[in-house]
Amino acid sequence: MAKAPRFVVGIDQGTTSTKAFRLRQDGEFVPLCNVEHRQFYPQAGWVEHDPLELLGAVEQCLDASAGAAGIGLDNQGETVVAWHAETGAPLYRAIVWQDNRTRTQVEQLRHDGAEALTRSRAGLPLDAYFAASKLRWLLDHAPDARRLARQGLLRLGTSDAFFLDRLCGIYATDITTASRTSLMNLATGAWDPELCRLFGVPIGLLPPILPSVHPFGEIRGRGLALTAAIVDQQAALFGHGCHLPGDIKITFGTGAFALAVAGDKPPAGDGGMLPTVAWRIGDRTAYAMDGGVYNAASALNWVRGLGLFTDLREIDAFPGPTALERGLAFVPALSGLACPYWDRSAAGLWLGMGLETTRDDMLQAVLEGIAMRSAQALTAMDTQIPLARSVSVDGGLARNRYFCDFLARALGREIVIPSAPELTGLGCAQLAYVGAGLGPVDGLPPVARPERVIAAAEPLPPALHARYADAVARSRGWRTD
Repeated sequence: MAKAPRFVVGIDQGTTSTKAFRLRQDGEFVPLCNVEHRQFYPQAGWVEHDPLELLGAVEQCLDASAGAAGIGLDNQGETVVAWHAETGAPLYRAIVWQDNRTRTQVEQLRHDGAEALTRSRAGLPLDAYFAASKLRWLLDHAPDARRLARQGLLRLGTSDAFFLDRLCGIYATDITTASRTSLMNLATGAWDPELCRLFGVPIGLLPPILPSVHPFGEIRGRGLALTAAIVDQQAALFGHGCHLPGDIKITFGTGAFALAVAGDKPPAGDGGMLPTVAWRIGDRTAYAMDGGVYNAASALNWVRGLGLFTDLREIDAFPGPTALERGLAFVPALSGLACPYWDRSAAGLWLGMGLETTRDDMLQAVLEGIAMRSAQALTAMDTQIPLARSVSVDGGLARNRYFCDFLARALGREIVIPSAPELTGLGCAQLAYVGAGLGPVDGLPPVARPERVIAAAEPLPPALHARYADAVARSRGWRTD
């Protein structure tokens, strides 16, 4: 009897759900589990998760992973948790990457001239998006956090450190997640004492930084080895097959997350772009350039909640000229503007509406606005590292034909939509595959082939890009709270 191919499992712990996928040596890649979890919005701008609910979702995915040669676990990146070192009990809900509660403190640091330090050492601007100010908030506000810190019983870190501690008994984080905190020195790959002092996060509370592919240990009571841990967007970059400098992907999830491989040295963080770590395998570190947009699917979900549409098939085609060509623009700054502006004072808007404007016009403008903001991020990125002429895209919006066709025009680049729909889970599983010793990076089973390729046959003229930039400028400075 032929021996069954060995396999690994990638667990994608995301913003709205936790999913598991099996990758076999013969290239079979299938979903195993999908567990949704709750979102909590206790105040305007606050977003929280229940850490135990997240952990329970990961454990449900592990229930479906028996026999795996290795487990990969990706995380939300900038989401943070505080918990008791001995009992493992969270002290407070997880503060999610979207959360903006520390905006005032971050703005004060900017006013004090601290952004030069975060940019030069961490490669990141000052923004409540990153984990550092959230960690300080937990230290100040989570019940008993200060007392436990004095007793040496406080665990304080990103969500991956919570999962690794609870699942494997190892208090650690991976280098990609650490690079999203504003506390890690990008050049050294170590926690930076000056950055920790700036944010008021004691360096001794932070977990050790390990490679992305690493023997993290056996998952308690399951006989499964955790062989890879990484940020979700870096996992997606790997899953897209973006392994060479200039390779680029955009994942259209809650936000739009553009990442491009930069090579073996940290790129400059000029032009509002974010240098970051792509992954570390063994002693080799790959770096990336990040260009995020806060609102993509979240903007669509917002307009769906307003009752403007019910099914994505309703907005798959729009006849005639684009909304932008007809003078109607939408800026998806519902959570502010990320790359390259980093402006939380910006607000979402439709601009150019008249009595003749229809519901379909507004929906068309929403799709175009998400694409145009993505184009602004890639344009800024292209000034820092030469980008490939082809962009690989995934996420829910990648299934919308009108959006992808317009995106190709907005970017002036070829758009490739891979056949595998879950590139984050695939990349996580591929890294676990390498970590389990099933094969090298250049010997991974082929899974993600191009399903659709869209040529940029008719790029948008510069005048329309300029017009949209004017709309973005008008959205800025609106929020003064």
